[in-house]
Amino acid sequence: MNQSRILPFYMAYPLPMYYQEEDTVTRDLEYLQQMYPSEAKRYQKIIAGMLDQMDYEGSCIYDEYPDKWQLYRLTQTIMDKIKRMERTDSCVPAGGEGAENTGERTSGADEKPWEWIEEFVQVLLYYEIYKKRHVNHNGILKF
Repeated sequence: MNQSRILPFYMAYPLPMYYQEEDTVTRDLEYLQQMYPSEAKRYQKIIAGMLDQMDYEGSCIYDEYPDKWQLYRLTQTIMDKIKRMERTDSCVPAGGEGAENTGERTSGADEKPWEWIEEFVQVLLYYEIYKKRHVNHNGILKF
């Protein structure tokens, strides 16, 4: 009795379910990114814009083992852009009185913890590079 097994239709063509699973992963990722805090969203947009400029064949972001120094320099470039944006935003008068409108920066509690922000930007940068390296031509994240 050497009979071949008859497979049900849904088992014979498993690829549509595979694509649905990838689509679900992408949707979940996008939903969770929408819940980022406002500063994280701003930083992510800046990082994504910088990486879009570096999205070409032979770019360092597509190296098999990206160079740590190049990624550090990219982080510094992003941080410079963020600091410039913060300076231009902080010089705009907020409509208050006295020293707030002079454009002077106060030290202490008003200063941002740039070391922590730099580390956070570095983590976001590595994650965005990972996404760029693992998204197929249809915009679906592949694992």
